[in-house]
Formats: sequence, structure tokens, C-alpha cells
Amino acid sequence: MRAIAFFAVMSVVPFIASQSQAQDAAAGEKVFAKCKVCHVADQDKNKVGPSLNGVIGRTAGTHPGFSYSQAMVAAGKSGVKWDEQTLKTYLHDPKAMVKGTKMTFAGLKQDEDIANVIAYLKQFSK
Repeated sequence: MRAIAFFAVMSVVPFIASQSQAQDAAAGEKVFAKCKVCHVADQDKNKVGPSLNGVIGRTAGTHPGFSYSQAMVAAGKSGVKWDEQTLKTYLHDPKAMVKGTKMTFAGLKQDEDIANVIAYLKQFSK
């Protein structure tokens, strides 16, 4: 009987986890509305800022066709790759992480907003 209960619970866990991630991504899309003035995530197209399509795993300052600041290019050359932790740090305070970045946005102050934006961006980085 315990085995049946265990398997019943375990079969529901992935569903709950995927629902939670979808909710985070949906909330992240709403927060990302602030970013859409300069960025797109659902297309590989630069605007005022570089496309964020495929940003997870990308080396900083390397999206083709975008004119990055020297500071961002240097960050990439020093090994900065966009993963959850680097995005979390950057989105909190872009100018503190990359002094000389062209990004004028002051950053997101709520950890939940940052986590949700990262969940949203992950959808376009597969």
C-alpha cells in the first residue's frame, strides 16, 4: 500500500513543478514588459539592446550584430557567461556588475521579479 501511495505522489510532483515554473515564467513575462522597450526575447533581433533570445549560456557581449560597450565585451572575454547567478546579479544592479555597461535600466530590486524574469528568459534559451 505504501508503494502505491509513493508512486501516486511521485507521479504528481513533475506536474506541480511544471505548473510552478509556468507561473513563474508568466509572472516574468509581465515584469519583462519593462525590458521590451530595449530588448526582445522571443526573436533573434536586436533593438536598442541586444536580443535576449538564447541568452542563457551565452558569453557576455557576444550577440552578433550588436554594438556592446567595451566593458561588456571585456566581461565576456574575462569569462562571464549568462547563467542564473550572473543574470541575477546583473539584473539587480547592471552598473555595479559591469561598470561601463550601456544599459541605462537601474535594475530590478525584488528577488522574486528577477527569478521570474529569468524563468521567462529560459523559455527562449533551449
